[in-house]
Amino acid sequence: MATVTAAPPPAQELKREFTFRSTFSLAFAFISPIIGLYTIFALALGAAGPGFWMGFAIVLGGQLLVALVLAELASVWPLAGGLYKWTQKLAGERIGWAAGWAYTWTLIVLVTAQCYAAAPFLTGLVGIADPSTSLLLFLAVVILILATAVNWLGPRALKIFVGISITAEFLGSIVIGTVLLLFFREQPFSAVFGGHPEASIGIAPMLAAVALIGWSFIGFESAGDIAEEVEDPHRSVPKALVLSLVVVALIVMYAALGLILAIPDLGAAIAGASADPISATITAHLGAGVAKPLFAMVVLAFIAGIAAVQAAVSRVIFSLARDRQLPAAGWLGELSGRDRLPRNAIAASAVAAAAFLFVALSENAYATLLAMATIGFYIAFAFPVLAALRTRLRGDWTPGRWNVGRLGLGVNVAAAAWLCFEIVNIAWPRLPDAPWYVNYGALLIVAVVAVAGVAVRSAMRPASPMIAVPENAALEQA
Repeated sequence: MATVTAAPPPAQELKREFTFRSTFSLAFAFISPIIGLYTIFALALGAAGPGFWMGFAIVLGGQLLVALVLAELASVWPLAGGLYKWTQKLAGERIGWAAGWAYTWTLIVLVTAQCYAAAPFLTGLVGIADPSTSLLLFLAVVILILATAVNWLGPRALKIFVGISITAEFLGSIVIGTVLLLFFREQPFSAVFGGHPEASIGIAPMLAAVALIGWSFIGFESAGDIAEEVEDPHRSVPKALVLSLVVVALIVMYAALGLILAIPDLGAAIAGASADPISATITAHLGAGVAKPLFAMVVLAFIAGIAAVQAAVSRVIFSLARDRQLPAAGWLGELSGRDRLPRNAIAASAVAAAAFLFVALSENAYATLLAMATIGFYIAFAFPVLAALRTRLRGDWTPGRWNVGRLGLGVNVAAAAWLCFEIVNIAWPRLPDAPWYVNYGALLIVAVVAVAGVAVRSAMRPASPMIAVPENAALEQA
């Protein structure tokens, strides 16, 4: 299934700095219960009422299928770049490049969206009630610089910061969720199952909720992006990939349940009376004094999540550059310092994300970036999942040390079907009163990225022979 090639020069080998625990932590921070829940809660509540909570189970089921397929691929090819390298191995250089290009820009747009989403929480933390657009832009840039600095300092700083962030995630999700469930429940448990006057559930609203929740359970594949830096990657990376998804999903569902059932006026919240029903609910029950600590936890979670995303995208850029599949490949593929980090790729991703911030100044543009980031992930997932399915159907698949055994083909088919459904569901126009470019914004941006990719690849000189990546017996089994 793959040929054995010579290993690259030591200068292009990443240093193994991550254990299973730190790999899991990085993927956890990437997905982030706080970011995943706080970003979509108000939108999903308005779209489907409290019954949107059941959409979490639907999305978790679909994404778990995807995670199992990707975990198998990570066990066979634990290489930097994750989705890009897996697709390249399964479907060839051109399709692999397309997957890497799409995944890179999806991650960059995600960094931009998260920086802009974090800015209002930072203004709340410092006590600014009505921030201007220019102030929000400035704070978004500050947050981007902080996240970049964490990555620039190296794996040790990243691991420490992510560890602090996970503590904040625990307090902001599990502890607050438990307090609300035990002491401040205003609605019956049946509310999330349609047993409430304000909680009737229809197919169209639930589909809208599932599309929004698709944002909450992405990023688990980032464990594969840093695979070359992980000890015993054939086993550690697949376990971290699957476990991070399951743990984050359960935390998100638990915290969301506590928040939904503690909303004092459910009808008003569904109608959009509060722009931030999470803060309004917590403040109503726990007092205004908890607002600033809550904002601090949210900001910390955002910075850690952005740092984790940036770590992932820098490895994808480095992997593409090492294969000489990008312009300025020599510069982007350099490693620097004793820790051999792709700092040039880190800097390039930060500059690209900063440039996109100026596009996200309007509310409609920001919503479009969120939609593009979400659909971009599902498209990126589809590349290796569909390529793996083709390989299985041709009888060419050889499993790695971590695999799901005889269930592999069935899981792969179900994962492919789920991704096709969710891509259509996310792209479906649902806002008849919005401008056309909002309804079709995600598809338009995907088209722009695709056209730009064709232009860049066509403009590049015929690539020199690809530099061999670590595919010796220690890294590959196929």
